[in-house]
Amino acid sequence: MKLLLTSSGIANASISAELERLLGKPISESSALIVPTGIYPFSVGGVNAYQLITGQRKKAFVDAGWKSVGILELTALTSIRPEAWVPLVEGADALLVWGGNVMYLNYWMRQSGLAHMYPHLDKLVYVGVSAGSIVLTPFNCDAEFNLGVAPEGHEMRELGNSALGLVDFALCVHYDNPDPIFEDHTMERVLPWASELPYPTYLIDDETAISVADGQVTVISEGHWDRIEGAAN
Repeated sequence: MKLLLTSSGIANASISAELERLLGKPISESSALIVPTGIYPFSVGGVNAYQLITGQRKKAFVDAGWKSVGILELTALTSIRPEAWVPLVEGADALLVWGGNVMYLNYWMRQSGLAHMYPHLDKLVYVGVSAGSIVLTPFNCDAEFNLGVAPEGHEMRELGNSALGLVDFALCVHYDNPDPIFEDHTMERVLPWASELPYPTYLIDDETAISVADGQVTVISEGHWDRIEGAAN
């Protein structure tokens, strides 16, 4: 599986071009599945999911010009026979995983069985946005906030600050974004925790993406990014 981990989606021409390189063909000839699941723990989650699916979000994602787009709702998959949805995933060119709550998304990727498929999806391009990107790293930097909104006693709380660990680096997204909700997404705030991790951390703004293909990590940016090496580097 090839990865395009973004902060805010297919935000500029450079990220779009990298997506087509990973796909090996134009977006207009490619099929995609959208995963809105991570947004539901928020009070406006249902509204935002509708806006995403109908192409009303600010950055190109669903409305990037795909040949076809379908929905993959992770919370439904445990009650559906695998033969009804596994071939859909295996046949897609891209999986568009939106943001929201990292812990919730991590939990449902595991519960649904989708996470177990990732190592075998050789042709798929995974496109993550915000939490949809962080969830593939080893470390959930939003864990404290996520625990604050997780239901008491729910087993997802046992995930703590862990994520899926499909890559060997951590991510801080929405880097230096002036919106008050991202006030912790600065070098000053990220450095203390990132410098203690045993792997590097990339800090990417909304015009930046991390491309991972064939073991090679490449930064694609028309904006601003940094890297903190971590304790073992």
